[in-house]
Amino acid sequence: MADIDYSQLLKDMLAAMKQSFTNDWNDAQPYAKAELNSFVDNIKLINKLKSDGKITEEKAKLYLEMQKGSMRIVLLTIDGLTILAVENAINAALDVIRNTVNTAIGWTIL
Repeated sequence: MADIDYSQLLKDMLAAMKQSFTNDWNDAQPYAKAELNSFVDNIKLINKLKSDGKITEEKAKLYLEMQKGSMRIVLLTIDGLTILAVENAINAALDVIRNTVNTAIGWTIL
């Protein structure tokens, strides 16, 4: 199984979202933290499933796309957040972990 520091992934993603949301961070933080924890757990699962030969790259990509959609829906329930703000925050969070995750897992899933 690829060696990934999952707690660092979470910290980096939270920092990126915080910077992206700026004035809305206090409202978004509890939701963002919960969703990003779930996202990191799913990366762990994909890493294990790949190691066990039980998931394909295509399925891993689809699974993370569904997780992004779920994150988008949850964050859009916060008053004052627009679709553009939410998309920018999600993209910022994924941008900071993309190379680490893709390299460690050996697939381009983000």
